[in-house]
Parts: sequence; structure tokens; C-alpha cells
Amino acid sequence: MASRTPGDGGRPRLRADAARNRAQILAAARTAFRELGTAAPLDEIARRAGVNIATLYRRFPDREALVQQVVLDGFATVVEAARHALDSAPPDPPAAIEEFLLNLVDARDTLVLPLIGGPLATSPEALELQDRIPPLLDDLLARARSRGSIRPEATHMDLIATAAMVCRPMPYLPADQARALATRHVRIFVDGLRTDGPRTLPPSPTHRDITAHLRTGTEGG
Repeated sequence: MASRTPGDGGRPRLRADAARNRAQILAAARTAFRELGTAAPLDEIARRAGVNIATLYRRFPDREALVQQVVLDGFATVVEAARHALDSAPPDPPAAIEEFLLNLVDARDTLVLPLIGGPLATSPEALELQDRIPPLLDDLLARARSRGSIRPEATHMDLIATAAMVCRPMPYLPADQARALATRHVRIFVDGLRTDGPRTLPPSPTHRDITAHLRTGTEGG
């Protein structure tokens, strides 16, 4: 039987096997939604998760509940990345902006969000999390502005739009090449915000490197 623990909002804590099934279902749903859209067959999601369809329905009573949990988890990831960037408080404030963006690149498998082609947020919980993001990013920008280290006209929408773009990698690239390109693009963006000039960029995959994977249609890493 599930138990309750302090600080969990009164929600029951799942048994280890139930929690594992739930996590597997959500991971499979994120992949299926990215590939097939939110109309992806639920039995296909259950198959990918390695559970039977009855188990999926025990965790999520209908498609909308599953879709909204995936969206909720995506917004929670963004909120956590923004809070972490604020709490880490590096001496160089633009570095916190870069950290926020690169942490989202690393977590992009969990980001099935409206701005990167995912479903719309409709549940109150998801909408509430979505509304937390701009104030956190405004605080991050205000910290950098107070030290004169970024352009004053930058807004939280610049960060949100950039995150949406760098979290959609070119298809078929190995993970290391996709990460290298995303890192370059994040640094170019952050250096465009800086008032103290650009830095050296990490190496870029060559056109030959990229087209070799695009032509074969295989993804490595």
C-alpha cells in the first residue's frame, strides 16, 4: 500500500515498483509524443514502457492526464533550472544565464513543452508552474544588470525563446555533436548579452560531420 510522507503535499508515496512503472510510462510518453504527437497510441506507450495497458491506466486514467503530467514535468524542469541558476550565484552573472540554458539542454529529453512543439498546458498545476518562470528569469537578468554585465534591454522572453531553440537539436546527430552545437549557440547568445566582449567558442562539428549523419539517417551517442 502507498504511504504518505511529510512535505509531499499530502500525496501518497508510491511503492518502488509502482514509482518505477510510472517513471517508465512518462519517459515512454515523452518520446512517443515527440515522435508521433499527443495522439500516439496509448498501447504503444505502454509497450515502450514495458508495462501492460492496464498498468498505464492505473497510473493515468486517460490520455489527457498523461499529457498534462508530461507538460507539468517539463515546466517543473525549467523552474528548477532557473532556481538553481539563481541559487548558485556565480561571480559572473552571465555565467548563471549560460548555466540555466545548458542545464535545459542537458535535460531536454524531459522538455515536452508548448514552445518546442509539445501540447498546451491546461491543468491548473501546469499553468501555475508556467507562470513562475518569467519572474525567476527576470531576477536572473536583474542580477546581471545590477552589475552592468549584460545589455539592459534583454528580457525573459529572450531567454525563453533561446532555450526553446537550443533544446531542439538537429536530427540524427550523435549526442556529443548535438551538445557541442548547442553549447556554441548558447555561448554566442550569452556573449551577445555581455557588455565585456565575446569569449572563445568550443569547436564546432564540420559540415562533413553533420551531413554524414543526415545522409545516413542514423543517430549515434
